[in-house]
Amino acid sequence: MSLEKEASYLATNTYSTLNTLTEETKNIWVVFHGMGYLSKYFIKYFSELDADENYIIAPQAPSKYYQDKDFRHVGASWLTRENTVTETQNILNYVDAVYKKELVKNYPNLIVLGYSQGVSIATRWVASRKIQCDKLILHSGGIPNELKTQDFEFLKPSAQVIYIYGNKDQYITEARETEEKLKGSRLFHSRLKIEVFEGIHEVNREFLLKISK
Repeated sequence: MSLEKEASYLATNTYSTLNTLTEETKNIWVVFHGMGYLSKYFIKYFSELDADENYIIAPQAPSKYYQDKDFRHVGASWLTRENTVTETQNILNYVDAVYKKELVKNYPNLIVLGYSQGVSIATRWVASRKIQCDKLILHSGGIPNELKTQDFEFLKPSAQVIYIYGNKDQYITEARETEEKLKGSRLFHSRLKIEVFEGIHEVNREFLLKISK
């Protein structure tokens, strides 16, 4: 009879940063890429932000794979439906380690952003670790079904939650769009703001610039 068992071990993973963290830094960003990205490429979307005022930290999804038949282009995925609970805890422990290593003291403005599949990691991390972020950006992705209103009650009154997506996003149907709006309103109440931009399933650089001001 076949049995599935578990073994625990230590692991090492990379992450990427952009700019230099100084006393002049205004915004600390923790940004979670979508499926198919590597953090070292995803972080380039933030290169137009003021380098003196913005420091960006991009964790790397652990599950890498070849994206083409020539085995040239490598992408990564955060989670699948296989062994999701255990894999989620592994990922959150990794993000904790990145956060602890990078942010040795408090800085004025913490922005947590999840893009596409990264929304599921951003929301789970903020909720489970009670991360007091100033802005939580849910960009073109789905909110995990297991999250409840009480998971975010710890957020300070001034914290903003922004759900943003493109009006031509090929992955967001009308039904999914409505579902995510309702789910977001139920979780975040009046602090939720919804923004729709002209475009497809892609990171909106104009929005990033506006948020950084």
